[in-house]
Amino acid sequence: MMTRCTLYKKLEIVPGTYDDYKKLSHYHYRDNGPGQFTTIYALKPTEQSGLRKQTIGVIVYSTPCLGQELRNIATGNFFIGFDRNTQLALLNKNVRRISRVIIEPRFRCLGLATRLVRETMPLMNFPIIEASAVMGNINPFFEKAGMKAYHAPEKKQNIRLKEALSAIGIEENMYIDPAAVQRKIETLDGGQVEFFEHEIRRFLQSYSDRRYSRPSLKRTAFVLNKLTARPVYYIWFNPFYFFNEET
Repeated sequence: MMTRCTLYKKLEIVPGTYDDYKKLSHYHYRDNGPGQFTTIYALKPTEQSGLRKQTIGVIVYSTPCLGQELRNIATGNFFIGFDRNTQLALLNKNVRRISRVIIEPRFRCLGLATRLVRETMPLMNFPIIEASAVMGNINPFFEKAGMKAYHAPEKKQNIRLKEALSAIGIEENMYIDPAAVQRKIETLDGGQVEFFEHEIRRFLQSYSDRRYSRPSLKRTAFVLNKLTARPVYYIWFNPFYFFNEET
């Protein structure tokens, strides 16, 4: 494997297409699409690199979403206080959202995701670039690229269920192994089972398609994923634009 420095010199960021995204989309942890995208950049070998022509990485920019609470905190409520149409127009004029960053697995751990973010944000020519990532606490490449992180407070329903699980001997360090948690659940006695099922069904009321799920490994994995999937919000203020966070 060539060194990071050598590889950097052999790759360039170029305007990309939806085909570039599709070539790598199956490597992303989300199985749904990036939504209404506006711009795509791809990381590819240069003409002089001698490497096989391929899409090594891709970054997708999309229009912003309404109702991002942490955006309001990060911008000092700059985008609230308007009717829906005015707010949407203001967001579309000032903000672009990074909806996907994907690196082909053989080229990961080389800082290429950070490079894609850092070098393409200024190319967008927008005052604000934002992103949200469930994996942010594990791989903080957005922060390495110059974005500021904001962590969402944990939902009350999550805290309640975590306390309930702890009461029956299931601690947070076990959440990474749904099968082990399921085996523990299957050893509970009558009173514990009744308590556990009450708390699980209370928690699942927020998820209409899972509300009446029967006990199973699949249900346990879903619940544990919801308990651990806390997206981190990231924001970058373009230094070439004036933005008053206290407005």
